[in-house]
Amino acid sequence: MSHQRTNGQKTIGVLTSGGDCAGLNAVIRAVVHRAIETYGWRVIGINDGTRGLMERPLRYEELGIKLFTGTILRLGGTILGTTNKGDPFAFPMEDGTKRDLSQDFIDGYHELGLDGLIAIGGDGSMAILNKLAKQGNFDLVMVPKTIDNDVPRTEYAVGFMTAVSTGVEALDRLQPTAASHDRVMILEVMGRDAGHIALNAGIGGGADVILIPEIPYNINQVAAKILALRDQGRTHALVVCSEACEPLGGEQVYQTGEGGQKRYGGIGHRLGEEIARATGAETRVTVLGHVQRGGTPSSHDRIIASAFGVRAVDLLAEGKPGHMVSWQHRQVVDVAIDDILGQSRSVDLNDTLVKTARGLGICLGD
Repeated sequence: MSHQRTNGQKTIGVLTSGGDCAGLNAVIRAVVHRAIETYGWRVIGINDGTRGLMERPLRYEELGIKLFTGTILRLGGTILGTTNKGDPFAFPMEDGTKRDLSQDFIDGYHELGLDGLIAIGGDGSMAILNKLAKQGNFDLVMVPKTIDNDVPRTEYAVGFMTAVSTGVEALDRLQPTAASHDRVMILEVMGRDAGHIALNAGIGGGADVILIPEIPYNINQVAAKILALRDQGRTHALVVCSEACEPLGGEQVYQTGEGGQKRYGGIGHRLGEEIARATGAETRVTVLGHVQRGGTPSSHDRIIASAFGVRAVDLLAEGKPGHMVSWQHRQVVDVAIDDILGQSRSVDLNDTLVKTARGLGICLGD
């Protein structure tokens, strides 16, 4: 079934790509409201990221205002579904081979009669979708989302602040039990290449030690901090570590999954053993894992997501495809996708929050 334009009415598509996070539905809601109520456009939701346009029959649904009258703003995850595997340029087939199905995606886009596509994704999705848009000659606008907050040229990506809030809440719950049992509590949070979650949650949750991938840690420094707390009369401590942090001269802890993808996790348990050996303290480890992705989006994520969704539609209306919406200096701006590809936004060691952590006497492992 083809959605050809009628009466000059435009039709745009929206999809979510990559890992899920809180706030995606708030973006979709904003896109639908702005497109329909301001411009009189139709909005087609593509199911399961790029797969909805690659598979036959196509998988999609028309999105109307009535769908967004209730609780969708408050829901975690994405009502459209998403995927973080299956690159259209090298799609894994059942027989173990890989095929280029990019033209299937492009044909699907044109079959639906779309006049533009708004895609919500991280840097990996952005690179793939930008390549598809150029090959298929279609209009693309990106909305940044990632709990890691490592997309360049934006202060916030959708999902980040909810993940931070979850980390802070975990520390709020771990502190009383640490104090009750004279323990060192270690909280392992996500963060594949950047320590933004650990740094923000650690400061917000009153951690004594924060370990991030950008600063290889010296276990002797960590132990010295915990022993110094003991000298001050405190018998417990809170440690936050990013899943990808690594010891000085050592290696990260990860498993290699399908397709050679690294799956981080386990550094918390290694740290627990190292701290116990170095200090004699009783340690316990909590790995937050996917708890950080799910749940009700924070107010901050809902607001950022709403602002991004509205501006993404405006960019299509203004004839400015090939851009990503971005949050800089308390406002939404747009940056060319080509200008940010291949880059990542890790923690700057001169960052205000790094200086804040040091100013609070938090040990960063160095």
